[in-house]
Amino acid sequence: MSQERTIAAISTPQGTGGISVIRISGDDAVEIADSVFTGKLLGVETHTVHYGYIKNKNGERLDEVLVTVMLAPRTFTRENTVEISCHGGSVSTRAVLNAVIEAGAFPAEPGEFTKRAFMNGRIDLSQAEAVIDIINAKNELSRRNAVSQLGGTLSKEIKSVRDELVHLSAQMQVLIDYPDEDLADVTPEDIEAVCRSCEDRIKRLIRSADSGRIIKEGIKCAIVGKPNVGKSSILNYLAQEERAIVTDVAGTTRDVIEESVSINGIPLILSDTAGIHDTEDTVEKIGVEKSKRYIDAADLVIVVIDSAIGIDDEDKAVLKETEGKKRIVLYNKSDISDANISDGIAVSAVTGDGMDTLAQEISRLCGLDEIQTENGTVITNMRHKAALIGASDALSRAAEALAVGMPTDIVSIDISAAMDSLGEITGETVRDSVVNDIFHNFCVGK
Repeated sequence: MSQERTIAAISTPQGTGGISVIRISGDDAVEIADSVFTGKLLGVETHTVHYGYIKNKNGERLDEVLVTVMLAPRTFTRENTVEISCHGGSVSTRAVLNAVIEAGAFPAEPGEFTKRAFMNGRIDLSQAEAVIDIINAKNELSRRNAVSQLGGTLSKEIKSVRDELVHLSAQMQVLIDYPDEDLADVTPEDIEAVCRSCEDRIKRLIRSADSGRIIKEGIKCAIVGKPNVGKSSILNYLAQEERAIVTDVAGTTRDVIEESVSINGIPLILSDTAGIHDTEDTVEKIGVEKSKRYIDAADLVIVVIDSAIGIDDEDKAVLKETEGKKRIVLYNKSDISDANISDGIAVSAVTGDGMDTLAQEISRLCGLDEIQTENGTVITNMRHKAALIGASDALSRAAEALAVGMPTDIVSIDISAAMDSLGEITGETVRDSVVNDIFHNFCVGK
């Protein structure tokens, strides 16, 4: 993919809408746009908007538009960029794009605009990945973290650690090149201390990946209990729609029903499971076994008990089945029960009473309060986590080698490996095949 060519693509979603935007980027962006525009674009000031019409090669007017001219380097790609805002609609938008391509632009490949921003030093690789995370964000926490990463929070932390290792490596090189001279201002003890310190900083980032997965994917939450305690009613209330069938007949839910919801900004993947109880029904048995598998895989289990009846042997069996899991016990049907609840939360799927308390408890158990209030970096990308683990392992080997008196030149190999692993995150040492794979997952026009 040559950056010498000028590229163009539709940057807004396909379909009918108020406006569509065609983006052009490259050395010839202004000249190409000028050739299909009824007004004058050559020689205009940067970051200015111009009104007119787009015409095809036959001079036929295609659409009434606003054209924004942005000159390098003050653009997303650090190249001359023109954005044509035309009326929404696939036919008119495609006609405008075709006119631009006929005038000399090349169709952009997936993610090519963002890739050029990366290649031209506008953003690093982790910031480029944040762009797609913003687009794909499914909840407020995910969007907020992606915006933070785009702003450079992760880049700055990685760069800080890597710069420290680069400085250390330079000092070590003096020891390696001049072993008999008293020129270095660093000792093996100093080297080990820096390795341990950087390793600790990296491990803090690795530990954040569990929270990062929750931010990006949501909390896997299994709603469990014996039949007819109101599990499906709880799901329907939280989803704010009738996702599950609710009847007075026990065992209505025989398979797992999943729904993604956001409660007070908390991303949840709710699973309404079949009632757990002893049964001779073949289909119900399959449902019960599936419910148990969902309990094992869940980040959080919500056990529902009928407060109007109280805890019986079947409820006790469910509580035993969920021991050792992060768990919230809900006593449903509080609107028709006067039970005194001391070991759970009284709720009503009919009135919504207690649901705010449920949201607060979910946030507390899953550590989301800390995620929402901390200013630190949270790792949400598994590629980043793998690179961090590689860097941490390399620094651990280096420190251990120093502790047993290994030569500095041997230790420097692991320190270089750690620097390379960190560079994979920001793109300084990443392979071209990895870069291409990352941008291939972007949509055309971004």
